[in-house]
Amino acid sequence: MPGPIKQFIQEHFRHFNAAALQDSAFAYQEHLNNNGKMLVTLAGAMSSAELGRSLSEMIRQDKVHAISCTGANLEEDIYNLIAHEFYERIPNYRDLTPEQEDALLKRHLNRVTDTCIPEEEAMRRLEHPALEVWQKAEKEKRRSFPHEFLYELIHSKVLEPYYQIDPKNSWLIAACEKNLPIVVPGWEDSTLGNMFAGNIIKGKLKNTQTIRSGIEYMIEFANWYEELSKKHPIGFFQIGGGIAGDFPICVVPMITQDIGKEVPVWAYFCQISDSTTSYGSYSGAVPNEKITWGKLAIDTPKYIIESDATIVAPLFFAYILDW
Repeated sequence: MPGPIKQFIQEHFRHFNAAALQDSAFAYQEHLNNNGKMLVTLAGAMSSAELGRSLSEMIRQDKVHAISCTGANLEEDIYNLIAHEFYERIPNYRDLTPEQEDALLKRHLNRVTDTCIPEEEAMRRLEHPALEVWQKAEKEKRRSFPHEFLYELIHSKVLEPYYQIDPKNSWLIAACEKNLPIVVPGWEDSTLGNMFAGNIIKGKLKNTQTIRSGIEYMIEFANWYEELSKKHPIGFFQIGGGIAGDFPICVVPMITQDIGKEVPVWAYFCQISDSTTSYGSYSGAVPNEKITWGKLAIDTPKYIIESDATIVAPLFFAYILDW
């Protein structure tokens, strides 16, 4: 028996973007039922939007099998975990003057739309243990990916005294418990990336190679895709646009065109986006354009839900989870 949210969607989401949500969620479930695996990509500020409240359960129930996310989404799930009580919500953010924005800066509150991340309690609280694991890896001449260092911190339990939300609502903890594959393209464009570079400049770290690179992420991801696709069709569920989605979807044409091996194209594609469909826009490109790049096939189930991901994604996941 489906839960009340799923029943509501089935009863009322019948046309336009609402129908696209129900159709794509049904197809996602069918993909899983047919032995499929799913990659989910996170752009925007979905971790600060507390998507972990639903995404974590998707991970625990094996309905997500890999994640590609920005460096911001990777770290902001941890910020929310260790500093939630210090966050401030600004419901009238559209009315703020430059002077009011400057006042937030002076209070060390970094605004993401209607939510302010507290620098001292979130970013600086994470910086010290992160620096310690980087320094330890450097001393041991060991190299790891950005997400692997955060997995290391979670396993060490050094952050547990600071937890301010139920850990079951952290998608990164759920991913860590499953040892879920994660790809973080462009990690340098994140607060932790800035901290790593800053500590190199200050001399607290010496080896820039301690953090494995985006190229290495692509190589590892290609191996993952090639091996998994031998036994399972792999789907692509994209939240937002940007590098979190553009980077991993290219793995198929890279393998087929640049390496010269045969692998199946993505077996399912859905994107939640409020980007206007336009010429020259990756985020606003219709799925059929991806056929010409060797990413999708003519018969690949393809969907776009043109709406706000902070509204759509929790509803979508609730449908899959029978909530």
